[in-house]
Amino acid sequence: MITARCHPKLAPLLPRPTVAGDALPEWLRQMPSEVTAETLRGEAVRTLKHCPPIIDALSGGVLIPLATDVHVCDGEMAWDWDPPVLDDALITRSPVGVHVPEQASGAPFTLQTNAVVKFMNFWTLEAPKGMSLLFTHPLNREELPFRTLSGIVDCDLFRDGYVHFPALWTAPDFEGTLAKGTPVAQVFAIPRAEQSLTVADMDADAIARNREIQSALGAERGVYRKRFRHANSHG
Repeated sequence: MITARCHPKLAPLLPRPTVAGDALPEWLRQMPSEVTAETLRGEAVRTLKHCPPIIDALSGGVLIPLATDVHVCDGEMAWDWDPPVLDDALITRSPVGVHVPEQASGAPFTLQTNAVVKFMNFWTLEAPKGMSLLFTHPLNREELPFRTLSGIVDCDLFRDGYVHFPALWTAPDFEGTLAKGTPVAQVFAIPRAEQSLTVADMDADAIARNREIQSALGAERGVYRKRFRHANSHG
């Protein structure tokens, strides 16, 4: 379990982090279940709404929300937000900061503006002992006009500090408001252990199992969901 905490004076102002499965994007809800595929001569095909791996990616982990409305006009950001001064804490009162472009020198990033945006996070996040937190762009959320950079923090130890979220602004023509509560990062608890890998040829049994699965996938809908997907394991 991930534990999120904020200063009590900010609690009435801040949207709360949420389990991602409780905040699925509106476009997913509005997607049709089936559509006619012109490339298949009018055959009806199921949409991504039926794809368990995509649904589980959207539903997994925890979402961290934008603290307040951020208005974007003529390449500039502004907000009307006046949180209290916290005499007993050291944290910015700005919901958005920047990294100067030189800090990305040598990285293969395309900067659409003259800076890397940094979404400020007002929640400390504690991971279970032995776990780190993977922070990344909200998965499959291509409608957002930014792309949050990924990072891993040992938040079982760094549990009382703030992790902020650098992001590339990917929509230079965007004009409008990023609404309070917009997800700016998705967080997953991961084991802090050295990754290992075994690479091997299939033996006869593995080949037979592979053929059986591939045959089943071609003959029946929902084989992965019915036989292999572990319900409620991606939250």
